[in-house]
Amino acid sequence: MATITPLKTSAEQALFGQAAALPLVRKTAFEKFEQSGLPHRRVEAYHYTDLRALLKDAPPPALAGAHVSTPSPFSALAMTVLTLVDGRLDLGQSSDLPAGITVTESADIPDDGTEAASVLSSDPMIALNAAFADRPLRITIAAGTQLETPLCLRLVTTGSHSVYPRISIEIGANVQATIIESHEGAASGALINSVVEMRVADHVTLDHIRVNLVDSSATLLTSFGGSLGQECVYRGSNFVIGGHLSRHQIFLRFEGEGSNAQLSGAALLNVRQHADTTLVVDHAVPNCQSRELFAHVLDDESTGVFQGKIVVRPGAQQTDGKMMSRAIVLADGATMNNKPELEIFADDVACGHGATVGALDDDLLFYLRARGLPKREAEALMLQAFVGEALEGIAHDGLREHLETLTENWLKTRA
Repeated sequence: MATITPLKTSAEQALFGQAAALPLVRKTAFEKFEQSGLPHRRVEAYHYTDLRALLKDAPPPALAGAHVSTPSPFSALAMTVLTLVDGRLDLGQSSDLPAGITVTESADIPDDGTEAASVLSSDPMIALNAAFADRPLRITIAAGTQLETPLCLRLVTTGSHSVYPRISIEIGANVQATIIESHEGAASGALINSVVEMRVADHVTLDHIRVNLVDSSATLLTSFGGSLGQECVYRGSNFVIGGHLSRHQIFLRFEGEGSNAQLSGAALLNVRQHADTTLVVDHAVPNCQSRELFAHVLDDESTGVFQGKIVVRPGAQQTDGKMMSRAIVLADGATMNNKPELEIFADDVACGHGATVGALDDDLLFYLRARGLPKREAEALMLQAFVGEALEGIAHDGLREHLETLTENWLKTRA
């Protein structure tokens, strides 16, 4: 039987050319990417986000030495800022660290998602990050630390190049903290492929908010892998307003009993934006609860994707998991793809999932217009309430209000 060798796309050819300059120790990770290449629609997890077709090019990796002159979009909020410029820590544009936080740059080879204790998944884009990540960042929050202000990880891309930020976060027991992951900057054709790993010890209360504010013509691919210890409260939120093509992967695993996770997100898409949220919540131990609520607003010819899976392992009794995806489609050319899943191997559980896609309620719209509101204002009011439900889980008042303002501004720009 003849061997069939698939043709490499222009983006894959560029990546293979760039990999030639990698040190030998990094080429093992690249070989894992090389085995499959860019994921395509025949790969189930990428069925609705065919990177082989969508990713037209892979620009050269960014060089060190760039600087950022623009302020953080959250500069009005009191917080500790760590700035990564093109994937590298810039201490000159970072804050002094409060007691309990330690930051170091690592020379270790990052996890490619295949290690036995990995919080990530075996995924070609994670392997690609492991191959190209330069100076991975390690953040340690010591046990008992109570952070009074949020820790903002500001990831700024300065131009039309590829960047591979890599951050590993270790959180000790009895910590209370808020972490903001802010993706900013980038230019036409930029490719950002970031990975954040997080290991959380027992009795931790953590808010983790990721915000996509990159240029509307950039590609942002992010992966998050986390594990929770015993009796933790984790609130994760994902807000998408930027990027021509974006995908956010979430892999969250319960490793200690009695923990609670709330995952939420909102995506505001127009023109031809494509935004994908793919998550796997792994209940590996008994007596844990998870809630997922994601909202999409789609205008023009945009495309939204939500793929969510709740896994209940054998023995993970008394699991309580519920997942919901909701979308409002504002134009005939917009598309929403939903694929919620349950994979249950225990019998004493309460799990459910759902997905809705529809237009704005005509009766409610008529009610508002009958009271003097112009059509666009009435629509904006309804959409704000729709998105606001997904933002309610953000405990930090100032940050939640800022995201609500971004939502208002996006609605005002609708033609």
